[in-house]
Amino acid sequence: MKLVVVSAGLSAPSSTRLLADRLAAATTERVDAEVEVLELRDYATEIAQHFVTGFPPVRLAAALDAVAAADGLIAVTPVFSASYSGLFKSFFDLIDKDALTGKPVLVGATGGTARHSLVTEHALRPLFTYLRAVVLPTAVYAASEDWGEEGLAARIARAGGELARFMGPSASSPDVDTASAIAPRSLHGAITSVDPEDGFEVVPFAERLEALRVG
Repeated sequence: MKLVVVSAGLSAPSSTRLLADRLAAATTERVDAEVEVLELRDYATEIAQHFVTGFPPVRLAAALDAVAAADGLIAVTPVFSASYSGLFKSFFDLIDKDALTGKPVLVGATGGTARHSLVTEHALRPLFTYLRAVVLPTAVYAASEDWGEEGLAARIARAGGELARFMGPSASSPDVDTASAIAPRSLHGAITSVDPEDGFEVVPFAERLEALRVG
């Protein structure tokens, strides 16, 4: 089993890489997986070359293939201008449109202040949802003051546990709580069942409304 970690930190050492490593450790405590870390700053020149030429250099191609072949993905970015970094977005712009379909993804971000904590929800989650990945319920944001706090450790442990469950042997039958949290919402219906064996049951809205009137 393969877990790929994408870190978009630019400094060395990097708080972004530290968070990525801690998320990976929390995951591998619960599932046996080989971990491969991709430091995007090492691929910055090749990413730019790919945009200009339309062809990825050999090392970047291997990184893109690793993400596509992973059983689970951890993606962590520093916050730049209230969103993910340009390097982070550029890398995922190069991912094949079908490469992340159905793949469990744990997202995280780091920043200097807690004011950016919703970046995981207004930027990262929509990005990976668009790529049709299964974005796990718990996203982890770490501000400078969070390091060493119990709250951050608890969020990391919870997020790692969620990813491990989706990567593990029972991944085809996720637990009901987690499945419920990520269940897709239909514009024309409502999820009424998250039975791991039967899947999601979508009942048309009009039918639900009529049932309420009759009741």
